[in-house]
Amino acid sequence: MDGLVTGAFVSYARYWVESARVGALRSDQIESTFSIDGFERLRVEMARGSGVVVVLPHVGSWEYGGRWLAQQGYPMTTVGELLEPPELFEWFTSQREALGLTVLPPGPGTTVRLLDTLREGRVVGLLADRDLAGNGVEVEFFGENTTLPAGPALLALRSGAPLMPCAIYQRPHGLYHAVLQPPLDSTRSGRMRPDVHRLTQDMAHALEELIRLAPEQWHLFQPNWPSDRDSVVRLGERSPRAST
Repeated sequence: MDGLVTGAFVSYARYWVESARVGALRSDQIESTFSIDGFERLRVEMARGSGVVVVLPHVGSWEYGGRWLAQQGYPMTTVGELLEPPELFEWFTSQREALGLTVLPPGPGTTVRLLDTLREGRVVGLLADRDLAGNGVEVEFFGENTTLPAGPALLALRSGAPLMPCAIYQRPHGLYHAVLQPPLDSTRSGRMRPDVHRLTQDMAHALEELIRLAPEQWHLFQPNWPSDRDSVVRLGERSPRAST
């Protein structure tokens, strides 16, 4: 366990270093260090013209994958977590736009813009292993109930675009490898709410599979399950600072 925890922080440090450097790399450097399983699946789905929703966990170096995907002619639109101060978010956004990514801030009109992106036959990429807004769908995730964002399932069901789980893994010697899974079943079967729950649960299981391939590269350093949050509260209650 200690080794996995240490590995997670080392991987996260590598992620930030690479995020700062990837925009300066030549296209041939990206091509020579990146490999992917399942890319033909995305090509097939994109040829249908309905766009694709790619969902990812916070694993490895996802922005490196975004840069590679843009070079293949499939620039990605995503949603960025708001950061403080606003200048930091602007820097974050500009860095990713230099990679070929379009970063939207979360807000009332974001869903409409993402749906428009899909209707234009383009790619939407969303990190989906954390419920930042706290209003997601309850699912079982690694054996315990928690919530994950409903956005990916809603976009797929409303647009007809396939929902494809993916992860980009760091490899030794500056290499990267992506795994793109087949589309999940996003067929409308009845009312929207049950369909969103079913598809979000399927997404959770798919993310589990991807995370298990490299758990030491999962950059999840926040409470993500109710038991995590309960543990944080209990630790705070026992700390000297909390009692003063």
